[in-house]
Amino acid sequence: MKRKITESLMRWKEAPGRKPLIINGARQVGKTYIIEQFGREHFENIIYLNMEIEGAFCKFIETDISPKRIIQYIEVAKGQEITAGKTLIFFDEIQACERTLTSLKYFYEQTPEYHIIAAGSLLGVAINRQQYSFPVGKVNEINMYPLDFEEFLWAMGKNKLAEEIRNHYRKNETMPEALHEAALELYQKYFIIGGMPEVVAQFIETNSFIKIQSIQHDILNEYIADMAKYADPATSIKIRACYNSIPAQLAKENTKFQYKVVQRGGTATIFGEAIEWLVYAGIVLKCQRLEHGFIPINAYVDLINFKLYMGDIGLLTLRSEIPLQAILSSIEIDNTFLGAMTENYVAQVFAAKEYKSYYWQSDGKAEVDFVIQIDGVVIPIEVKKGKRNRSKSLGVFIEKYRSPYAIRISKKNFGFENGIKSVPLYAVFCI
Repeated sequence: MKRKITESLMRWKEAPGRKPLIINGARQVGKTYIIEQFGREHFENIIYLNMEIEGAFCKFIETDISPKRIIQYIEVAKGQEITAGKTLIFFDEIQACERTLTSLKYFYEQTPEYHIIAAGSLLGVAINRQQYSFPVGKVNEINMYPLDFEEFLWAMGKNKLAEEIRNHYRKNETMPEALHEAALELYQKYFIIGGMPEVVAQFIETNSFIKIQSIQHDILNEYIADMAKYADPATSIKIRACYNSIPAQLAKENTKFQYKVVQRGGTATIFGEAIEWLVYAGIVLKCQRLEHGFIPINAYVDLINFKLYMGDIGLLTLRSEIPLQAILSSIEIDNTFLGAMTENYVAQVFAAKEYKSYYWQSDGKAEVDFVIQIDGVVIPIEVKKGKRNRSKSLGVFIEKYRSPYAIRISKKNFGFENGIKSVPLYAVFCI
């Protein structure tokens, strides 16, 4: 599958001041596959070491962390010659061996000519919860996420449609109705399938929503297993409780995360660490409340109030057990939860674009679903699951903070009216 991260990998490979590269991301987003594919296509050979199973290597590196000795050991252990500039060394699941993580510092300082990539599914958890010695300033980092909708279109062989969507967004021209409806239909499928590569591949092969669910179940089970493996028993119980509460949190009319939904009498003191674990693991996305819409918006973050979204819309669809016909139907239904799921989809797209997600409330009278800062401009964004989109909140925000325009995401076609740019749900990746 074609992934946008490949362009970042190419820039890293050719960069003169290149450092060892760490790729962060939740389990099953495709890190191992894309790195191995990149290695095969752009290097003469690739040497793969999975730190969860390379016990002998981990024992060796405990006694000797010199890059040249590490290179010699790997060459003998793997029976392959390592040539600077021609060999890619790939340390997978690096969070399982702290000394390997530490060694990246010395690779940069002593042997920068080698191409080193490391990946970790729970690296953020390990660093922040186990006090690992992280090589600050000695590595480059890239975050990887599930396929966004544009990558999904590529995987489905709809490259031309993706190109048309970008063209119409850029020109702000209405899409031909047939293309608009075709794109909406694919968006509805993505809502169910999500962006996990193995799930997408299974759907392409079988065209079955039922068959993909077994893979989605396996991914969710891996997440739960990690909660037990990478957290102490007491914290693991809290992590699962917070994680299991997400559908209920989103089902509320006010989707702000409430600890009492997790457990009666729940507080930030009890569950704060568990939520941070889920965020560091990439399993959930955190959207903070803004107190004001001034520049820079990150200076006006309310650290107490936030929303939590699932990292993948397909996994949320499975977990919520919402009837698939409610998503696939062309008939608009009054369903609050479906609206919250649509917000989750937008949050996922923004995460893939490395936008920090914020929302805004005004004394409980108005709420804007997302606020982002692009090129020094604050843009309020409203998300609607269908075509009905009456709301005063955007107008309140624009008047209060003088935003040059607002964005309304819905099933409506492209357009611009009264200072509001209309963006179809399938075109969020263009923003």
